[in-house]
Amino acid sequence: MVKRGLRNLLVLVLLALGAGYLGKYHPAGDSFAVFRPQIAVVALALSALLWVLRAHLWAVFGVIMAAAPLVPIFGAGPWATLPNDTNLSLYQKNMRFLVEDPGLLADDVLIRRPDFLTLQEVSGANMAVFDPLDSVYQYRQFCPFETVGGVAVASRWPIVPGTGFCAKADGLAAMKVITPRGPVWAVSVHLHWPWPKSQPAHIARLLPILERLAQDETGTPMVIGGDFNMVPWSAAVERIENASATQLIGPPHVTLTKAGGWMRVPIDHVMISGGAGSVQRLPRLGSDHFGLLARFSLPFPG
Repeated sequence: MVKRGLRNLLVLVLLALGAGYLGKYHPAGDSFAVFRPQIAVVALALSALLWVLRAHLWAVFGVIMAAAPLVPIFGAGPWATLPNDTNLSLYQKNMRFLVEDPGLLADDVLIRRPDFLTLQEVSGANMAVFDPLDSVYQYRQFCPFETVGGVAVASRWPIVPGTGFCAKADGLAAMKVITPRGPVWAVSVHLHWPWPKSQPAHIARLLPILERLAQDETGTPMVIGGDFNMVPWSAAVERIENASATQLIGPPHVTLTKAGGWMRVPIDHVMISGGAGSVQRLPRLGSDHFGLLARFSLPFPG
């Protein structure tokens, strides 16, 4: 009786695991995908119990089905090959709209001096972060977004006049800047929560904007940093990559923890044209999100 109950429970868990691959057909699939590692661990635990109860075939089946999704998450991925000339950098940070001391972030940015800075939840409470950054990051675009604060992108390099814009209060700020190597579209993104919240509709509104930037007639490469509120192995993130002609760089890092640490999700990401680079995780600095520092090269035309 116990063996049958564990076997039935394993089947249900594996069905939930499989549902996480259906995001391209329905956004509910991506909601399951958020918990793919946790669901896989539960399946492995059930498989171990079935092995102890001598249900060896079911145990082996469960291990194979649960381990397969973990390999691309924790094993080598497209981020394993890094370029030799990672000459550009981007600092990505969800600041937390109620952060008590934005100066901590400003100090860290000035120490690392990235080429680009992408911020989310920029509010009246933490807007002072820009005061100490003015001398280095005077080129920036801020866009209001929701009650938790807006999105901003800043650069050490001068903006191309007239290129800065907002996605109509839709969580996207962008501008074209001129780096020593050539022009770059720099974009900051903050997405809504996944289905059944409004993320699918939100992404649908942003895709045409990203497609337009990707089709820049000058062939200008793009860098995107943001709080995507979605894991890197989701269909939603893949749609954004395809629309923007960019690729995630990694490895993926847990940037938000909830439920006493049980829910550990990588939802902050950096995407670039060409996909050649690496990412390291940075301290929270008063936020509920860890920061990211990306180093990369870009395929400049010519």
